[in-house]
Amino acid sequence: MTSKKILTLVFVKEPGKILLGMKKRGFGQGRWNGFGGKVEKGETILEGAKRELLEESGITANSLNRVGLINFEFENDPVILEVHIFKTSDCIGSPIETEEMRPQWYAEDSIPFNQMWPDDHLWFPYMFSNKIFEAYFLFKGMDVIVSHWIKEMKNLDNIIVS
Repeated sequence: MTSKKILTLVFVKEPGKILLGMKKRGFGQGRWNGFGGKVEKGETILEGAKRELLEESGITANSLNRVGLINFEFENDPVILEVHIFKTSDCIGSPIETEEMRPQWYAEDSIPFNQMWPDDHLWFPYMFSNKIFEAYFLFKGMDVIVSHWIKEMKNLDNIIVS
């Protein structure tokens, strides 16, 4: 039987650059990514996204913009990862290294996609061009995309519950 795990992913953007974090432990270790994780019981998706950003980078988001929703499946794993993607430039604080993440700014034209999840280069263009999107990826292991789709949406209001 399939079940869903609700997760968040937040990207801090400034003109021409994006803040990524090197995952130091756990799922996705050794890859650059945004900041996020599991939504805890009793918190909204938005609250979970803000909490994870603060815990992993030391940055407080005043507001977050919904940009995407991605469902990830991994072969032979019954859990679907429902990942709510946000970006912000409205935040307080400077990035700090935490037990889980080592933040680093990257110019938009020098993002280290070869050290990231294999799907990132497919949907980052939507985020960078301010397009709202929904996507699905089926992985074999952690490195091979078996199938996927991405579609631009007018909004995510009927999908994301904050």
